[in-house]
This record gives sequence, structure tokens and C-alpha cells, in this order.
Amino acid sequence: MNTATRPYYWSVRRELWENRSLYIAPLIVAAVQIIGFAFTTVGLADRRRAVLLLDDPAKQRIAIEMPYDIAAMMMMLTAFIVALFYCLDALHGERRDRSILFWKSLPVSDLTAVLSKVTIPLVVIPLVAFAITVCVQLIILLITSVVLLVHGVSPATTLAHVSFFRSWVVLLYGWVALSLWDAPFYGWLLLVSGWARRATFLWAVLPFLALGIFEKITFGTQYFANFMKNRFMSFAAEAFDFRGQKTLCIDSLAQLTPGRFLSTPGLWVGLLLAVAFIAAAVRLRRYRGPI
Repeated sequence: MNTATRPYYWSVRRELWENRSLYIAPLIVAAVQIIGFAFTTVGLADRRRAVLLLDDPAKQRIAIEMPYDIAAMMMMLTAFIVALFYCLDALHGERRDRSILFWKSLPVSDLTAVLSKVTIPLVVIPLVAFAITVCVQLIILLITSVVLLVHGVSPATTLAHVSFFRSWVVLLYGWVALSLWDAPFYGWLLLVSGWARRATFLWAVLPFLALGIFEKITFGTQYFANFMKNRFMSFAAEAFDFRGQKTLCIDSLAQLTPGRFLSTPGLWVGLLLAVAFIAAAVRLRRYRGPI
């Protein structure tokens, strides 16, 4: 391994060693999903027969895909929550337990330390969540196949309506797009984590609530609130093509629009803000001591 990248590599490893919730929490949610799905297999064969009698192939696909889509959405929500609390504690925790004194004594720069922490929500958590989602979907497929076989229904009805390769490509692409879109959000949380002495969650949220309330009371408008809502919700509209569809479904890989997503001004403005927040977090770590 290159000597220049070795401190960064071991800094990322350190984050994984110290924050086991990064993979334990998604694994717990995955186990709950599998157990919950096992209970829903009662009557699965009858429901599958009823679905196959539907005249609309799209409705058949949506009904059969539903457990797999729910597994992906639950894991995305779990990953977001894990990333949220990790970022809020990433720099604050080492100041609170005074371990920052030890880590600063090592030949690892503040830039390397902060970049390793940024890597966790932007790269590591999405990859872990993606891998666990794939495993959960394969286990659900196995359980479904066994139950259908026992009740005299062909498991091929699942594979005929669900394209796992397409789903995994869409899911991985969605994770990449979402990570880039949410980069300023994670950068802000890390900055607050390095600055606040306590109540990091409140310090991260209250400024935005205060601005929204101030605008509403003073001017009677909601431009800031609508902007924040659009920032959190609009990544899918830029990363995928849903035109002409009543539901947000991905029927083809042609609906992936990476060119349009990468040319969106909001993406690059957000990335510039993320760089600014991360640079400020590096500077704060350089001069902030234990709490």
C-alpha cells in the first residue's frame, strides 16, 4: 500500500472498529425484515395465484416486487439514520471522551482524520447497506421459492416478473446519486459535531428551523422551507426519468439519467458547500480541544 494513503486507510479502519453500529444496526434491521417476511408467507401461494390472474402485467410485477422494494427502502432509511448519528458524534465523541489527545499525538493530519470520517457516510455506509440489501432480497427469494414449491406454485413466477440484476444496478446507482446529493448535509453535521460542546442534534437542526419560522412570521412566505424540502426530495427527479408515469417505478435502465444528474447546478452547489463545511471541520479539529 502507498505510504501516503496508509494513514487514511487505517483511519477508516479505525472508524469501523470504533463504530460497530455502522454494520450492526443494518444487520439487526435485516434480521427483523427476514423474520417479519417469514410470518407473511402464510397464504403466500394463494396471493401469488391471485396476482397471476391480473390482466395488467405491470400490476403483477409491482405486487411481486413489493417485498424486495420494501427491503431496499427500509435499508435506505436505516442507513440514513445511522449516518445521521454517526456524523453528529464523529468529531464530538473524541472530544467528549478526550481520546482526541491520543489521536492527535499520532502522525495523522487533521485533514486525513476528517476525510476518513467523511468517507463513512458517503461510501462505507452505502456499500454496507447495498450488500445487506442484496443478501436480504436473496433470502426473501429463497423463502418465497420454498413456500411456493410446497404449495404447488412455480418459483419461476418470481424470476419472470422481477429482474434482480436491474434492481441492483438501479439501487447501486441510486446510492451513488443520493450520497453525492446529501454530501452538504453530512458536511454540515460533521462541522456541528466539531464545533458544539453539547446537544449536537439541536445545534444542527435549530438554525434551519429558526430561519424557516423567522421567514414565515416576518414575510408570510415559505421559500426557505420549500427550498429545504426540495433539496431533500428532488434528487430522484434529477437522477431518474419518471415522465409519463403515475408511480415512481423503474421499469428500464434507460430511466437512469446520470448525465442530467451530473449537470444539475444544485448538485455542484451542494458539493461546494460540502467542501466548505469539511474544510471548516478540519480547521476546528486542529484548534478544538477536549470538552
